[in-house]
Amino acid sequence: MDLFDAVTTGEHGTPVTTRAGAGAPLAVRMRPASLDEVAGQSHLLVPGSPLRRLVEPADESARRAAPGSVILWGPPGVGKTTLAYLVATVSGRRFVELSAVTAGVKEVRQVVEDARRRLATGGEETVLFIDEVHRFSKTQQDALLPSVENRWVTLVAATTENPSFSVNSPLLSRSLLLTLKPLTSDDVRTLVRRAVSDERGLGDAVELAADAEDQLVRMAGGDARKALTILEAAAGAALADASDGDGPVPVDLATVERAVDVAAVRYDRDGDQHYDVISAFIKSIRGSDVDAALHYLARMVAAGEDPRFIARRLVISAAEDVGMADPSALQTAVAAAQAVQLIGMPEGRIVLAEAVVHLATAPKSNRAYAGINAAMDDVRAGRIGVVPPHLRDAHYAGAEKIGHGKGYRYSHDAPHAVAPQQYLPDELAGRRYYTPSDRGYERQVAERLERIREILDS
Repeated sequence: MDLFDAVTTGEHGTPVTTRAGAGAPLAVRMRPASLDEVAGQSHLLVPGSPLRRLVEPADESARRAAPGSVILWGPPGVGKTTLAYLVATVSGRRFVELSAVTAGVKEVRQVVEDARRRLATGGEETVLFIDEVHRFSKTQQDALLPSVENRWVTLVAATTENPSFSVNSPLLSRSLLLTLKPLTSDDVRTLVRRAVSDERGLGDAVELAADAEDQLVRMAGGDARKALTILEAAAGAALADASDGDGPVPVDLATVERAVDVAAVRYDRDGDQHYDVISAFIKSIRGSDVDAALHYLARMVAAGEDPRFIARRLVISAAEDVGMADPSALQTAVAAAQAVQLIGMPEGRIVLAEAVVHLATAPKSNRAYAGINAAMDDVRAGRIGVVPPHLRDAHYAGAEKIGHGKGYRYSHDAPHAVAPQQYLPDELAGRRYYTPSDRGYERQVAERLERIREILDS
């Protein structure tokens, strides 16, 4: 069995052997032939790493010392299936793939029993790849335990959800957990260029224009499979329209945009449009125009902007522009950033839209933002002063003798848990950095802070 031979699941989850020939999808044909061709994930591929020992065992003892079960956790399109293929193909093992969406306990047991028979008769070892293992029930996951413990198969399971919550503890404790990082734009670009030139892919039959390549990489959103699918569609359209002639067929921006059935969106990620659109997006949220904010979000999503970049900007906006007027806005923004990282696109657009609506319609206050800026200005200007003695660390031997902690009042022993004493250095005593607004939740903060400051100043 070579690189492109595999056993996958047919109807009703029955394992079948397939071969990725010339008619296979480009993403399948371009699966790496070795770990050196894997884009990204360098943190997992250092010499001597568990993954390298599993894929490229130096000898039989190294193979026995390699992990018998691996869980690959990461967003879509970052190489989970590819790594599972390599575990099998590079070391000459049989590869069987089951999808947790369609397979049940019966199919799992069938594969395991077949693997046991092969081992008993001197046949090759089996790598069992289970995609979306988080969809397996507890019973289905428990059915995998004997095969993992006895090494009847080498289990490689993939999930886009946190295994700590989606994988049973017994299976998780018997497995090596490897976290795959999202692919960078450079990683995706490398894969696209390889697919254009490599004989397994397009063999230089097309020439991808620079702006078309940029658009394709943006629209992939860090998903290698999506990038190669778009490339294949665009190349197919260009080759179908081309007249006979020598040399590669050009693939321009319009062809890429038509290939993904998206209206042309002129958007230069590294140019003015990138900065203008994100600026308008943030200013629309700050200005509470939810419709304009959703419009600019849609433009960025349609143009293939990195959703993680959008999410990061929302987190900043929640802290800077909404602030204490609605502290839950920051929770929403952070949750959105985590969710986008977890599920990817296109579903991530729904999460981003929810966060945008929350932030745009929330009351606004930049007082916390202004407060830290004012404090930083003082620090940079050298207005620092020494920490008052009663606030200094008094937990080490000899601290009491030099006055550290002397006179400190424990706040929880004071009425309202507010102890009147000086907290700022002498030269900054009385300085006010934070002045709450009268909007949203911050109105309550203002009322409470006024009472607190009266006590502290008494």
